[in-house]
Amino acid sequence: MKRYDRLEQIRRMDPYKEASEIYRLSSAYEFPWDYTRALELALYRTYAVPSIGRLLAETAELTDRTQKRYDDTSLLLDTVVEHGFDSIQARTAVRRINQMHRSYDIGNDDMRYVLSTFVVMPKRWIDTYGWRRLSRHETVAATNHYRALGRHMGIRDIPETYEEFADLLDAYEAGHFAWDDKARRVSDATLDLMSSWYPRPLAPVLRTVTLALLDEPLLRAFRYTPPSASARTLVRRAVRLRGRAVRLLPPRRAPHFARQNREIKGYPDGYQVNELGTRPVPGVRGCPVRHVDGSGVE
Repeated sequence: MKRYDRLEQIRRMDPYKEASEIYRLSSAYEFPWDYTRALELALYRTYAVPSIGRLLAETAELTDRTQKRYDDTSLLLDTVVEHGFDSIQARTAVRRINQMHRSYDIGNDDMRYVLSTFVVMPKRWIDTYGWRRLSRHETVAATNHYRALGRHMGIRDIPETYEEFADLLDAYEAGHFAWDDKARRVSDATLDLMSSWYPRPLAPVLRTVTLALLDEPLLRAFRYTPPSASARTLVRRAVRLRGRAVRLLPPRRAPHFARQNREIKGYPDGYQVNELGTRPVPGVRGCPVRHVDGSGVE
């Protein structure tokens, strides 16, 4: 197989009828590292919306159990990618996602915004740092994959195209990004987690590296001192250089899923999908607000 053969395979597929299959090829074969980084930053930026950041702080999931929350979120989302919506594993994963979200008073607008980060941020990351840009076929397929996820989660008024998702994300962030001390604690805990994956002496450097990859609205919302212009340039050039180096490598012949990531540390002996995720925390923003009938999937 040559470097661009899989892209040609993707272009022969239907990005509507085979959306999840295309998304699997793109995320698990073509850009597994890039999708991991992009989705990390996608979820991270949602903390800058105070209604989201405060809730996460009040549940303590991302301050007291940061590694577990990271692991569970990655594994639940990727179970759907690996096995497909019709599988028992994916149905179980979506059921757990719904049980968690429906235990709290989360508005549809916030849910729809979070969904938009999954659609938009990977494309923006890959087009900037990947070994090639994301093709239109891949973009449409990823959009349709997450539209399906959104429907299974009961999210209303889901955008129909990538461009509509991008407009929603930009408008929502412009109108909602703001300082919140509880959200800042969640942000700090997440940055500490990312630094903990590497030798301790590197922690200050890794924090600077992460901040150098954040955009100005995020830095302002969390009131972080921006890294110097030279640090930002150096970090971003290094990540772009990594993408150029990957372009010279032979294509991946086996898929790489989230459960194989070195950052997933909470389940050295394996896990059961139905045991992943959080359980309701009584007293947090009206928990429980409703009962789940157990089906989870529409």
